[in-house]
Amino acid sequence: MKQLYSSFEDAVAEIQDGATLMVGGFGLCGIPEKLILALVDKGVKGLTIISNNCGVDDWGLGLLLKNKQIKKMIGSYVGENKEFERQVLSGEIEVELVPQGTLAEKIRAGGAGIPAFYTPAGVGTPIAEGKETRVFNGKKYLLEEAYTADFSFVRAWKADKMGNLIYNKTAQNFNPIIAAAGKVTIAEVEELHETGELSPNEIHTPSIYVQKLIRAEQEKRIERRTVKKA
Repeated sequence: MKQLYSSFEDAVAEIQDGATLMVGGFGLCGIPEKLILALVDKGVKGLTIISNNCGVDDWGLGLLLKNKQIKKMIGSYVGENKEFERQVLSGEIEVELVPQGTLAEKIRAGGAGIPAFYTPAGVGTPIAEGKETRVFNGKKYLLEEAYTADFSFVRAWKADKMGNLIYNKTAQNFNPIIAAAGKVTIAEVEELHETGELSPNEIHTPSIYVQKLIRAEQEKRIERRTVKKA
């Protein structure tokens, strides 16, 4: 069995100022809502966050931005977050923008123990500045180093008490690779089952990648609601 928590305060207790965190989700889909809120309440500062984007102004990682708790953001998209845009333009936050496919592979490689890889994405652009290049079969590639983190936050639909995780539909997004790339992975789950109740054929993240579990209800806010006119 993994460490099971009933308090989000206890689940994030060991995260200190200056930590590097990977956070699952894409926009607001599949984000570990309550773990992020616990970090907001804890008030840790100087965080480096690795995530696809930074949520919206009033939810998700946007709450950490608003509190000036993020020192550096590594992601692929500034998105709908006006406070993120303001902090970037004013120089209040360090930002490293990475092509989305490269970001995913840097995280996946980190979880697989692969230190670096070559990719054609970014060749001939500012992304290539200062990076090693190499030609394979007449085509130029960039060397990109993998990402790992002190902690990974993920959100799952179902988990058993061993820490095996199942994600719900598109909430898989970045969660499975982020679960593998953190030294300590904390999973916020909607349903917690006894060991053996989940089918092995349905497991997305094996328990070996998960250190802590906590069950919670999520609000599941929608980033941008689009409806058909009557």
